[in-house]
Amino acid sequence: MNLKLKVWRQAHADDRGTIVDYDAKDIPEEASFLEMIDIVNEQIIEDGGEPIHFDHDCREGICGMCSLNINGVPHSKERGITTCQVHMRKFNDGDTIWIEPFRAKAFPVVKDLVVDRSAFDRIIAAGGYVEVRTGSAVDANSVPIPKDKADAAFDAAACIGCGACVASCKNASAMLFTGAKAAHLNLLPQGEPEKDKRVLAMVRQMDAEGFGNCTNQYECEAACPKEISADVISKLNRDYAIASAREAVS
Repeated sequence: MNLKLKVWRQAHADDRGTIVDYDAKDIPEEASFLEMIDIVNEQIIEDGGEPIHFDHDCREGICGMCSLNINGVPHSKERGITTCQVHMRKFNDGDTIWIEPFRAKAFPVVKDLVVDRSAFDRIIAAGGYVEVRTGSAVDANSVPIPKDKADAAFDAAACIGCGACVASCKNASAMLFTGAKAAHLNLLPQGEPEKDKRVLAMVRQMDAEGFGNCTNQYECEAACPKEISADVISKLNRDYAIASAREAVS
C-alpha cells in the first residue's frame, strides 16, 4: 500500500517545527505503524536525509514509549492499544496520515516526535512508592484484601505512564495518571500508612509540573491504552480532600 505522511519535524526544543510531507511506498499491510516509519526512514537515509526521530522500546504495548498522535488521536482511533500495536491494515491505500508528538506544556519536544515525559517520573518520585518497612515477603493469603479492592488496585497498576491521558485532554491534565499511580497503592494495606502523605505530595508535584486541571471530559479514559477508568480521578480527589483537611488541623 502507498500512503501520504504528514510528519511533525522539529530539530530541537527551541525550534518552531513544521509539518513535512513524505511518501510511504510499498508498505505491507501486516506491518506495524512503527515498522512503517522504519521503512520510510530507510528511504530518507538512502536519499541522504535525516530520519524521523521517534520513541520506542518494547514494541509490545508494555512500555508506553511509542507515544504518537495519529490523525489527531493519541495512539490512533483504535481503543485499548498503543501506537506500536497499530497495524497498517487499519488504513487504506492512498490514505493521508498525520503524525505528531504528544503535545503538552509539561511534555516539551526533544526532537521531532520525541517528547520529554520526565515530569511523570517526578510525580512518582514525590510519593508513588512505599517506604514504610513492611518486613520480608509473606504468604500471599496472610493479608486479607477484599476482592473488589484487589481488583481495583490491579486495574490502576496497569497504567504504563505513556501520557495519552495528557495528550488527549484539552487541559493537558495528568489526573488519570496520578490517580492511577496513587490508587494502586492507597487501595492496599501496604500503602495505607502513607496514604495522606502520598496523595498530597503527588498532587502538589503534578501541579508544580504545569499539568492542567480535570474538567471531566473523559478524553483521558477514552485514549488510555490500558483502558483505566476515570474512577481513579474521583478517588484521587476524595483522598486529597481528606488528606488536606487532616493536614489543616494537625
